[in-house]
Amino acid sequence: MLTASDVARYFLASQDDDCGELITNLKLQKLCYYAQGFSLAIRNEPLFADRIEAWKHGPVIPSLWQEYRDYEYRPIDVPEDVDFDLYNQDTKDLLDEVYNVYGQFSAWKLRDMSHEEPPWREANGGEISIESMKKYFKTLLN
Repeated sequence: MLTASDVARYFLASQDDDCGELITNLKLQKLCYYAQGFSLAIRNEPLFADRIEAWKHGPVIPSLWQEYRDYEYRPIDVPEDVDFDLYNQDTKDLLDEVYNVYGQFSAWKLRDMSHEEPPWREANGGEISIESMKKYFKTLLN
């Protein structure tokens, strides 16, 4: 199983400097949240075991927030040493699709979108459960 950091590094390596907003910690949190949600809905399994919590600005993976917190609201540097062999083709396809759909939105748009969704709303500032994510994201597949 991947870690949230592995998923984040994939997204960071996927960004294109010439295509709009670069990835900040806020945006990275939401991309990883959406990747986890769609993995649960489509594959019936999580991408990573890291906990996701409902924070003021939407879903946050505390371990990932710690890793990139020094960037504050600045874009995160593209990692140069991503080992793409960590990701099987199914995972790459999932992450690419999430990035193609959700990567086009600004960090604040993703924040606002997540605030409208049941997993964040129902967590009341606590942990966002795997079950609530799976249930909600399955509704997006139809």
